[in-house]
Amino acid sequence: MSYLPCGTYFESYGADHQWWRTSFIKGKMVLMLVVMAVFPYLVDPQWLSVAYTVNYYILAALGVQLLIGYCGQITLGHAAFVAVGAYCSAYMMLPQHFPWPQWIVDAGLAYPISMVCAGILAGLWSVLFGLPSARVKGFYLIMTTMAAQWITVPLVITQYVAQIGGRGQAFSLPEGTFRIGPVLIDSDTKIYYLSAILVCLCLLAMGNILRSRLGRAWIAIRDNDIAAETMGVNIVAYKLYAFFVSGFFAGIAGAFYISTLSFISPEHYEWFFSLLWVGIILIGGVGSIQGIVFGSVFVVMVFKLLEMGVMWSSGALMDSYPALGWITTKIIFFKEAAFGLAIIFFLTYEPNGISYRYWQLKNYFNLWPFSYTGK
Repeated sequence: MSYLPCGTYFESYGADHQWWRTSFIKGKMVLMLVVMAVFPYLVDPQWLSVAYTVNYYILAALGVQLLIGYCGQITLGHAAFVAVGAYCSAYMMLPQHFPWPQWIVDAGLAYPISMVCAGILAGLWSVLFGLPSARVKGFYLIMTTMAAQWITVPLVITQYVAQIGGRGQAFSLPEGTFRIGPVLIDSDTKIYYLSAILVCLCLLAMGNILRSRLGRAWIAIRDNDIAAETMGVNIVAYKLYAFFVSGFFAGIAGAFYISTLSFISPEHYEWFFSLLWVGIILIGGVGSIQGIVFGSVFVVMVFKLLEMGVMWSSGALMDSYPALGWITTKIIFFKEAAFGLAIIFFLTYEPNGISYRYWQLKNYFNLWPFSYTGK
């Protein structure tokens, strides 16, 4: 019995918890993978940078969604852990700091290994700042994670880590540094494919973790930590597990992002990005893996369209009224203002995010012609 007049039903627990539960979903996911594979050949090259920026935001926001959406631990310092992963991978890729055996370099394994190490180091660094979660929650935990940002980026990285080897705060990454096996990551197309593969792997990992005992414990802590502890959940241990996994995803994001840069600098990991990734899950939907994707696409596309609009309006204004050229320096701040307005709009009119609206749309088609109120 696969189909009934209203909705889709399953006869076993395993069937109900499959990744792709119906033929329609399987076809939809296969189509999505095909579109992702041929995307670089369908669009103008300038949109590839937009695509891998979306993927970078997805990787970075994964950890934020895990902490806030699934474990109930509020964080406002996630950019610090992305920075730890980025600098760990960058230094491991520089031969003067980390002399790899030649066979590893020849096999193109240095970058993948550095990426895993970056995730582990960022996870451990995240656990260090997650220790106060055993004693504090809410506003006080927010302050603790903010402290992680200020301690990590302006102090530890800027004043010490970035200056290893006599360098300044920013240093370049030589061309030809990033290789995975025989493939040299040296073009936007290859960067896009790398980001797409990482996003698929990390989303699959996140989804499977949430379906495990570990994920169920996190959700129990989020819903009612006192009841979870009464039921035998070690809330301190599971909170620290959440911080480690969150930091691991952040480290992967940071290690990937350096492949898109010609140089690495603490300016790439300012506090604004911590707020940005929290905003992404608020817009996309708290407690939803799909919400991470929707929120990242929404934010990046809004920024891109506003940038294009600002550039066009600035050029038109300068051509028509050169005396008003000073206004163009003010227009560039509209992007940040639009992001703030978008968060206010979603919190006011769509507090459950885009993923909830998508869920309602799916239910409308799945249950048609029967009505569904969503209540």
